[in-house]
Amino acid sequence: MFMFEKAVVGGKRYWAWIGALSAVILVGFLCYLLQLTEGLGITGLSRNVTWGMYIAQFTFFVGVAASAVMVVLPYYLHNYKAFGKLTILGEFLAISAVTMCMLFIFVDMGQPMRILNVMLHPTPGSMMFWDMISLSGYLVLNALIAYVTLSSERKEVPPPHWIKPIIILSIPWAVSIHTVTAFLYNGLPGRSFWLTAILAPRFLASAFAAGPALLILLCMIIRKLTKFDVGSEPIQKLAVIVTYAMIVNIFFVLMEIFTVFYSQIPEHMEHFKFLFVGLQGQAPLVPWMWTSMILAAASIFLLLVPRYRRNEKVLAVTCVMVFASLWIDKGLGLIIGGFTPSPLNVVTRYVPTAPELAIVVAIWAIGLLMITVFYKIALSVRERLAE
Repeated sequence: MFMFEKAVVGGKRYWAWIGALSAVILVGFLCYLLQLTEGLGITGLSRNVTWGMYIAQFTFFVGVAASAVMVVLPYYLHNYKAFGKLTILGEFLAISAVTMCMLFIFVDMGQPMRILNVMLHPTPGSMMFWDMISLSGYLVLNALIAYVTLSSERKEVPPPHWIKPIIILSIPWAVSIHTVTAFLYNGLPGRSFWLTAILAPRFLASAFAAGPALLILLCMIIRKLTKFDVGSEPIQKLAVIVTYAMIVNIFFVLMEIFTVFYSQIPEHMEHFKFLFVGLQGQAPLVPWMWTSMILAAASIFLLLVPRYRRNEKVLAVTCVMVFASLWIDKGLGLIIGGFTPSPLNVVTRYVPTAPELAIVVAIWAIGLLMITVFYKIALSVRERLAE
């Protein structure tokens, strides 16, 4: 009980933050009630663009959740002690991100009862069924690992031996959640933008850049607001991981572009044209995608130069650039670009509506609220041990 009691103890600044997030969540919940009554017609979705912001955010945050493996693997398999303070923060970030993923699927289904169909009428041939298994399993694994390890730390005893195999199991499971998510898109042969064998590797590369970049930012925020400091060494090691992952991600994107335009297959090229130069007079995502590319190139340059990477003020800005670049790529371009143009070469403009955006922002707020509470508990345990 000690751990959960600490979540309701805090100063004015803590409760102001909780109150602001709660207000955003309330507005989003009211918009969801409107969607529940009126249907998905209140969103910007259509027959030609059946997945929008909800599924785009789901895809992006699956990567954030999977990135926890980048601190778990070095610490538990390679005994890299510098990540000792980071591991629990990575686990809690994964729990929050997976919960957000499930909520995005929930609101995209339209009617909550449809979720039950996946469980009451399982279809092993459906990728959605396996995606549900992988996400729910990953959530349970991380929740169990976080609770057991933090409880042991509070009691100042080593974690029980039985938790080690579960930790090891969580490592390939983290890879599986983003791989299965990629298979959701690979299984739609009419959508040539997603019909590529390197979609899963692309997803993983972007995940291992965006997730650690966010974790670095969270560590810096914690250092500024509290007395807890994970240290410079783990932050710098995470920065190196972000560097390599970002380079691999851009390499995969360039491979896609070369393959598509060298082969000169029209239906493959049109998706990229829509995203980067516009198609049939429609170019809503062109500024976004070029912004993503510029941010990616600039962040790689700053990460590759050691003196910039070691400067934590520059590193913080760079991590924001990495996160923003990959969010635009996966949180906007991947889904909308995959549906545009349609298999009949129809360009349908998709613009998310105000209620749709309010629901998206509310789920982001739920994730931030979970991170706030979980980190408050973890830091309370650490502060108590330091006394």
